[in-house]
Amino acid sequence: MTGRIITARHGRPDLARDLTITAREYGDWWMQYDASGLAADERPPQSLIRLAEGAQTILSSTLPRAIETARHVASAEREIPADPIFVEAPLPPPPLPDLFKLRPGQWGVVSRTLWFMGFAPDGVENHWQTWGRVREVSARLATHAKDGDVLLCAHGYLNWMIDQQLRREGWARTDRDGGNHYWSWRIYEPSGLKRRLGAPAVAE
Repeated sequence: MTGRIITARHGRPDLARDLTITAREYGDWWMQYDASGLAADERPPQSLIRLAEGAQTILSSTLPRAIETARHVASAEREIPADPIFVEAPLPPPPLPDLFKLRPGQWGVVSRTLWFMGFAPDGVENHWQTWGRVREVSARLATHAKDGDVLLCAHGYLNWMIDQQLRREGWARTDRDGGNHYWSWRIYEPSGLKRRLGAPAVAE
């Protein structure tokens, strides 16, 4: 029987967000974010640990925060392949003058909006290219699910894109926890497949 596809967002990275910066400085901040592991006090929820215990396959992005998330939820002896296909969708800093200063989270909203509308500097994956990557991710996860449950430890916006793609392809989202916050997760099953998770479904 086909297993479930489970996507999880990484835990909280070890990088300060309580500052105001320019768009150019946001580009530097985002590079530091990509290089950061998890904060020392981060602990995964038991619900995600249980999902990892039941997963035949665990995968992660190649970014440190995703790799460490996978290691936090999996037993020490598990092999967890990391692949750049699972990295976050790009967040290029917007081309705005230095007189504007915002918090990193606010710049993230601005950057994501402009990227969604088509802004992508040379060498940066654009919105439509990322959707192409997401289709490949979906196919890969579906292939792993033929052997049992597969858990992907990845990133917030990429996981949202995966959510849209899987549901287009006939996967039903049957459970979720945490919205889109750190350590949040979603579960997908082929339409018509009975739920096998003990926890109740979370309403939209």
